[in-house]
Amino acid sequence: MSGFTEPQAHGSLSSWDDFPVHQASETVRHVTTGDRNFYDRYYFNCHANDGSAFLIFGLGQYPNLAVQDAFACVVSGDDHRVVRASRELGDRMDTSVGPMRVEVIRPLHELRIVCEPNEFSDISFDLHWVGSIPAFEEPRQYVRRYGRTVFDSMRLAQTGRWSGTISSGGTTFDVTPDGWWGTRDRSWGIRPVGEEEPMGIRTEGQMKGMWNYAPMQFDDHSILYIVNEHDDGTRELEEAVRIWNDPDRDPDWLGRPEHDAVITPGTRRIESSTLSFPDAPGGSVDIEVQPLMDCWLMLGTGYGIEPDWRHGMYQGPLVVQGVEIDYQRDAERLFGLVDQVARFTQKGGAGDGSVGFGLHEFFFIGDFSRYGLTGWDPLPA
Repeated sequence: MSGFTEPQAHGSLSSWDDFPVHQASETVRHVTTGDRNFYDRYYFNCHANDGSAFLIFGLGQYPNLAVQDAFACVVSGDDHRVVRASRELGDRMDTSVGPMRVEVIRPLHELRIVCEPNEFSDISFDLHWVGSIPAFEEPRQYVRRYGRTVFDSMRLAQTGRWSGTISSGGTTFDVTPDGWWGTRDRSWGIRPVGEEEPMGIRTEGQMKGMWNYAPMQFDDHSILYIVNEHDDGTRELEEAVRIWNDPDRDPDWLGRPEHDAVITPGTRRIESSTLSFPDAPGGSVDIEVQPLMDCWLMLGTGYGIEPDWRHGMYQGPLVVQGVEIDYQRDAERLFGLVDQVARFTQKGGAGDGSVGFGLHEFFFIGDFSRYGLTGWDPLPA
């Protein structure tokens, strides 16, 4: 919150304790599990629909690690710039870290994200979000490995439009709702965070197979698609739903979603895809996915591949850093989770011919033989 000053109080009381929001016999500062991996996060993306620029912003709290951190990543052309910050967690109503903050103006509808000009990077922005659809509760993600719960998280998702400005690399982008759309989510629960733990028997990692997530926005509706599919075809998570801008219209569940991706030879990158909903009400729907821009999201942002900066890792009372990567110069570092700005074209059904824009996210974790991927090797060129 802008201008927030932590109030004085005895014990573990904080600002939230003055609101009737309690869910357990604890102050709000304390969560009901002692699991170190409990987290509570914001994620936003803001993209030019022509693929010229892409901003991703995240802010998380980790109550059992006493850490709050945030990052912003701006990609334009081959330039990937990050500002990231971490501090000790205090009052959980204070959603600011260094130069970055989130402001909730109208819950579940209107928010603001800010990165003040700073000495650590040349990234700054002031962006206002308005949701296009009602916020939607996505399915709970639960994964247990060898007796330990490694994922137990809830998430809301929403598409929307942006206004404001973004400055990065000496360029200022004027952000207007007609050409700058995006997606946000709020997730909370348990997932791996902080310093890496000993793997023990869980040698295969926490997730495996194909992760594919695509929230896409059209003129009068959005479609949310999720698949986490293992190499043997089983699925730990899936969802396909059409959500109308009109809050009085009920969502349409589209049945089992299918995917048919084209992998760039010599990589584990999707260069195009068709998402299909053969059991959609009103007739089968295919959606052609045309990526417009890649963001290799694990670079510099804390998503787990860099040992010196991970979400929830204690860095000190306050640390702010900047990172710059060039996708051509640093091509050997392009690995892992990819967020793409994409154009989505519907074929069939009531939305036949509709063109929309949004996020196309994917990550191949280990084997996925359907697309010729073995271990961590790329598809042969």
